[in-house]
Amino acid sequence: MLATAFSFLYQFGDAFAFLVIASMGLAIIFGMMGVINLAHGEFITCGAYVTATLAQKGVPLPLAILGGAACAGIIGMILEVTIIRRLYHRPLDSIVATWGISMIATQGVLIVLGSTMQGVGTPLGSFSVGGYSYSVYRLVLMAIAVSLLLGLYLLFYHTRFGVIARATIQLPRMARATGVDTSRIYTLTFGLGAALAGLAGGLYAPTMTLVPTMGSTFIVESFVTVVIGGGDIFLGAAPAAAILAVIRAGMTAWQGQLFGQIGLLLTVIVVIRLMPGGLSGWILRGRK
Repeated sequence: MLATAFSFLYQFGDAFAFLVIASMGLAIIFGMMGVINLAHGEFITCGAYVTATLAQKGVPLPLAILGGAACAGIIGMILEVTIIRRLYHRPLDSIVATWGISMIATQGVLIVLGSTMQGVGTPLGSFSVGGYSYSVYRLVLMAIAVSLLLGLYLLFYHTRFGVIARATIQLPRMARATGVDTSRIYTLTFGLGAALAGLAGGLYAPTMTLVPTMGSTFIVESFVTVVIGGGDIFLGAAPAAAILAVIRAGMTAWQGQLFGQIGLLLTVIVVIRLMPGGLSGWILRGRK
């Protein structure tokens, strides 16, 4: 019984960490800024590929992961200045543009680097409970997911940048009237979302095969988490990830990975039908 309980908790923590880490970048770009970013998976791929390249050149893995996140963030800021900036409040156009960026990036990586890339070995080894083996690195990912939620909360609610960023996104004209350089804030915020996507790719690079389409592994779960969470990434993302993690872990333990994915999709259908504003909209409505 103890081994079974630990196995479920481990699967829950692993799913929770994956959903949080994969969705935070999208939660900022889509949830806060309103840009439907279909290139989210390619920012993740960028982070993973840069991390693997740096690690193979002898850079310590933590620094390689940060390098992947930084590279994705810089590319994100460049794309915001050159393309995305003209598409705010134009959701259909942003879908087409980011889908095009996604296709160009995927095919470009395939042409330049080939269909696969040498990966990075999973560090820290494993441990056993009740005859089953578990990865220590995935426990680290669980701790990083919680730290990421806390760090972003402190950034957006307890720093000057966070206050200005939220004001700019919610009331850009008012922010501009008070002297805020809204274009710069949009660029930095979009870059932060892209960097978080790159961080997700870097963190999960040691756990998966590196291929140009690896971003698609993340994007469905990312959109499901953000949509269920609603517009407030802090009120909605953590509860959404926890609920989805329970469903995914339970369905996977019952019938395998495919049923875990089906459970996620059925959940988003039900939540959107009953709570169009997501969990955060329901929570905020309950406070009034």
